[in-house]
Amino acid sequence: MSAVNSNIYEQKLDEELQKLQKCQSEHQVKSCKECEHYIGCDVRKAYVNAVYNSMSKGDTGGFEF
Repeated sequence: MSAVNSNIYEQKLDEELQKLQKCQSEHQVKSCKECEHYIGCDVRKAYVNAVYNSMSKGDTGGFEF
């Protein structure tokens, strides 16, 4: 895996984290679990997917820790 591809996943993760933090701020919560929109939230789902892709670098299957 090249450093460029790895950086793409890290950049996407940073973007989704910023969106998540903005959403939490707007809803005045410190955690998504405190939000009434927790179940089915597209912002949270995009963040979770970005975390997964960042950890797996786009590969399917297990993680390497």
